Amino acid sequence: MSSTTRRTFASRIACLFTAIGAASLIGSSASAATKSGPVQKLDYEGKPAPATALFTPVIVHNGVLYISGQGAHSREPNASIPAEIGTHTRKVMDNVKTLVEAGGGTMESILQLNVFLANIGDYAGMNDVYKTYFPHGGPTRTTVAVAALPGNSLVEINCTAAVVRK
Repeated sequence: MSSTTRRTFASRIACLFTAIGAASLIGSSASAATKSGPVQKLDYEGKPAPATALFTPVIVHNGVLYISGQGAHSREPNASIPAEIGTHTRKVMDNVKTLVEAGGGTMESILQLNVFLANIGDYAGMNDVYKTYFPHGGPTRTTVAVAALPGNSLVEINCTAAVVRK
């Protein structure tokens, strides 16, 4: 068999496998869309969120929890919280834990966290508290510095988690 014939044969096989893969993806997407469950919007206690809420703290859909950004003042907008990164991180992580558990997850079922810091210089201080919430290793995470956060929070965190219990 010549090298040209081998290349032609290989490219035809590659096209065939690509077509089979695309067809199976299209087929599984269509069946997944028809099996999609309802979107549940929950409050901090895991009860249905009011339909008039500006945003929803927890969304549950198809076994995945979506937790909205939590700042140090998210649950108590008028609370007096010392402007110290350790205190803010603890408050935020406690909010995240409450919401994940309200939706049927655990800290171990968190898949991804996004951390927003008002000052990148607080990175080490945030990590000192953060790691205490994940003694067996944490989820994937992105950390960025931003110009400012609502409520003068020093840190805000949102996340995605798997539902592990109903």
